[in-house]
Amino acid sequence: MKQSFIVLIFALSALTSVAQWKPAGDKIKTPWAEKIDVNNVLPEYPRPIMERADWQNLNGLWNYAITDAGQAQPAEFDGEILVPFAVESSLSGVQKTVGETKELWYQRTFTVPSAWKGKKVLLHFGAVDWKAEVWINDIKIGSHKGGYDAFSFDVTPFITKSGEQNLVVKVWDPSDKGFQPRGKQIGNPHGIWYTPVTGIWQTVWLEPVNEKHITDVVAIPNIDNASLKVDASVCGTTFGDVYEVILKDGNSVVSSGKAVAGQSVELAVPNAKLWSPESPFLYDLEVKLISNGKTVDAVDSYTAMRKVSSKRDENGIVRLQLNNKDYFQFGPLDQGWWPDGLYTAPTDEALKYDIQKTKDFGFNMIRKHVKVEPARWYTHCDEMGILVWQDMPNGDRSPQWQNRKYFDGTELKRSPESEANYRTEWQEIMDEHMSNPSIVCWVPFNEAWGQFKTEEIVEWTKNHDQSRLVNPASGGNHYRVGDMLDLHNYPGPDMYLYDGSRATVLGEYGGIGLALEDHLWATDRNWGYVQFKNSKEVTDKYIEYAEELYKMAKTGFSAAVYTQTTDVEGEVNGLMTYDRKVIKLDENRVREINQKVCKVLDEK
Repeated sequence: MKQSFIVLIFALSALTSVAQWKPAGDKIKTPWAEKIDVNNVLPEYPRPIMERADWQNLNGLWNYAITDAGQAQPAEFDGEILVPFAVESSLSGVQKTVGETKELWYQRTFTVPSAWKGKKVLLHFGAVDWKAEVWINDIKIGSHKGGYDAFSFDVTPFITKSGEQNLVVKVWDPSDKGFQPRGKQIGNPHGIWYTPVTGIWQTVWLEPVNEKHITDVVAIPNIDNASLKVDASVCGTTFGDVYEVILKDGNSVVSSGKAVAGQSVELAVPNAKLWSPESPFLYDLEVKLISNGKTVDAVDSYTAMRKVSSKRDENGIVRLQLNNKDYFQFGPLDQGWWPDGLYTAPTDEALKYDIQKTKDFGFNMIRKHVKVEPARWYTHCDEMGILVWQDMPNGDRSPQWQNRKYFDGTELKRSPESEANYRTEWQEIMDEHMSNPSIVCWVPFNEAWGQFKTEEIVEWTKNHDQSRLVNPASGGNHYRVGDMLDLHNYPGPDMYLYDGSRATVLGEYGGIGLALEDHLWATDRNWGYVQFKNSKEVTDKYIEYAEELYKMAKTGFSAAVYTQTTDVEGEVNGLMTYDRKVIKLDENRVREINQKVCKVLDEK
């Protein structure tokens, strides 16, 4: 009887939470907005490339308050906010602007499971934009700057022995009034610039670990010598502790090895199954930390055997290669925005949907544009088989832009703080995703937005990760560095510069617009680089441009990016509407021409 009463109280509490929360505003929504369970928001494990069995999700309804900057923690809160949706988003239930003169406060309680007794407890944040300060039980335990990289704190010393623990987070985000990486966020959204994203926008979670535990795993393949190099970072180890790496194909062990912390494990991978968009095979990877003969920590991971490179072909054209074969990379500009969640997809199913549709359209690549996605997005790309060009989100002001010649002007001079912030966050972004096989290219700058010290940044990026290509400045101020010369041209493809020593790529083109009533973010200010009235007209123009690209691929281009996957706010140049409810082009015709372009180098 008592147990039934407790279950009833819990059910009534859940119903009350649902009743109190609803999407804010009257903007269009995706189909997944209706599937949100406020008591189970984004319940999937948030870091699948390094997974442990035990964890606790802290997503859901938190208290929130917006105060003037510099004030003490508020005694009362303004209401509830659904984490991890940014406060400006509809799905947060708030949809309020914060700005550089205000601060956003979050508060909730949590209980540490009794089964975690004797364990360290780590508090993880997938991403918070921009400056976060964190308190546990009224003790400030740390802070973090950066809107696109994950961070965590060991909260064990600050947790009381039993009962509820009080968690408070304060966020300040100057958006376009600051120098920090922010992508396309702006206080006054218009044109290609969108609504600000302030605060927590990825999963918040707790994880128990032992005193001695694994903190990171990096796996770098080498298909030329049939090997895999694995480095595990560990915490709390003493002399004699080792970590073991086991590589598996299904239930079969392919290879294994051990090393002490600070040393790499080199695994042989005979007869390797190579990863590609056509065959995205993933090996399982088990990593164990062993102390005094006992396993004190273990994580599950995965890896892939694949190689990205470039090479001059028999016609003197530098081609991008995948697994030592010429491979034309073709995909959409994917900005990762949602009308209801802004930076945050409503569900994991929604997050995966855009990738699946990219595959359905016949593309083999995605350019993730001036945004970094949650870790699960990259795992979906790894599993489904899609190449990823990963942009660094831009920030600071823009210097002069020379896009039709090699740069001969004066570059932006950032302040020491701005420069240090860029370098720190760019390194964190690369380090977090170093093991994702889908990522084949780093893009540190786009169209001169905040571009500085290009030659130095590109050289540093290449040295930091020698396993990938670097596109130094997509459509930006061009230098003879990195692995690509990247041109932008709208609406149709055009080659106005050519580089005989690097791959020449078309980093953006297209932007064919079609506004569909009842699927618009704004009804009075929609635009595309060219506008048409119906799906057939748009599809015909898309195919016309793709046929031109096909010819240019034969004579010089080695990759191309079409703008774009979906409409975004006032832009109506997507292959799909912003709410993902309508595919605007003839999918079969688009897939046919896209596959023709992707296979253009197979015809030699």
